Amino acid sequence: MNCRPLFVLLLISSFQFNLCFSRGRLDSVFCLLPTVVDKGQKGDLRLNLDNMLFMRDNEYKGKLAKGYTLPGYWLTPSLSYQPLSAFRFEAGVYLLHYWGARKYPNINYSGLPEWSDEDHSVGFHCIPIFRVQLQITPSLDIIVGTLYGKSNHNLVEPLFNDEMNYTADSESGVQLRWNTSPLKLDAWVNWESFIFDDDNHQESFTFCISAIFFPSRRSARLQWYIPIQTLYQHKGGEVNSGAEDRSVKTWRNVASGVGLDIPLLSKLPTKLNFEVIGVHYKQTSGNALPFNDGFGIYATAAAEIKEFRISSGYWQCHNFISLLGDAHFGAVSIYDDAITYRNPRMITFRAEYEKTLSKGIAWGVHADLFNLLPCYADNSDTMERTRLGSSFSFAFGVCFRVSPTFLLKKFN
Repeated sequence: MNCRPLFVLLLISSFQFNLCFSRGRLDSVFCLLPTVVDKGQKGDLRLNLDNMLFMRDNEYKGKLAKGYTLPGYWLTPSLSYQPLSAFRFEAGVYLLHYWGARKYPNINYSGLPEWSDEDHSVGFHCIPIFRVQLQITPSLDIIVGTLYGKSNHNLVEPLFNDEMNYTADSESGVQLRWNTSPLKLDAWVNWESFIFDDDNHQESFTFCISAIFFPSRRSARLQWYIPIQTLYQHKGGEVNSGAEDRSVKTWRNVASGVGLDIPLLSKLPTKLNFEVIGVHYKQTSGNALPFNDGFGIYATAAAEIKEFRISSGYWQCHNFISLLGDAHFGAVSIYDDAITYRNPRMITFRAEYEKTLSKGIAWGVHADLFNLLPCYADNSDTMERTRLGSSFSFAFGVCFRVSPTFLLKKFN
């Protein structure tokens, strides 16, 4: 089945709502920390203890992804000082621990880690953090060092896996954040792998722009907006002559949509959301991945009642590969890299509850269901094509975020 006509038709005719805005709401347990410089904290020397405890169980069926459980926590103790009303810097350490684990790879990783070299740390996966933030104008901030990353980027669901809020390292590089009523923009470079001469791995970084346009007047009851997101991953480098594969590799994901947010007249805060997201994948350099070009479409409907949110969606793609997303939003198996799917279709359901208990304290629980509909799969090792039946997967998780900050001294 050729799904390109369906993709084009839905993208043109839909006027639905992109949920990346509500998914990145400021009271989210994943976006708890403030990301702007508070002028009232000029002269403050503070101790910050950002901590998340989590338990997530992935019961995956089929051949798209392996099931596993993530039990653990991460802790980021840091000291911050704000010598000027528009300038702040912060230094500390990021510590990740899985219950029962003793050794961790020293390299940066995203998602569930895999061993890729012999270097390891004991007790914790540990990396330093250092952030310098300058508020250039009331709407524009520049951050150098450790970035405000993960769900703070507001990437749409097919492009970003929420599980990375538990497992991924802090991002490091350069970030620009623009925040006004008609436009919110986040542009950043995350430098993931630095190389020395004769290193046996490649230089690696990710570049992304995540923008949301708000055409509606702020006084309008019905609000709609347009997200535009583009993400590049690059691997290369000129000084790693010892690397097994020195070929340059670059991949791109693009996403856009348009939608509607409908508040309902009710005693409790209630609203409906509808969305359609069109996504595109491109392998611009190299041939490391099995597809050079692909696309997909994701349509969802959601309801929010106070702290509760439920959503259901329909996903369909053709040769799409998500660089940072859940493997279910793609046509390539990470269970067996020889298996690819032909035009996979999926029905999703998500229920979540998130509650901010007080400043710096929040918790959340969620359940995700993925029903992969019947489709064909190709195996490059056996050169066989197999018709697969429906497979039903689910994930369940609970987390607590505790992020107190203590004023140690105020300098005049």
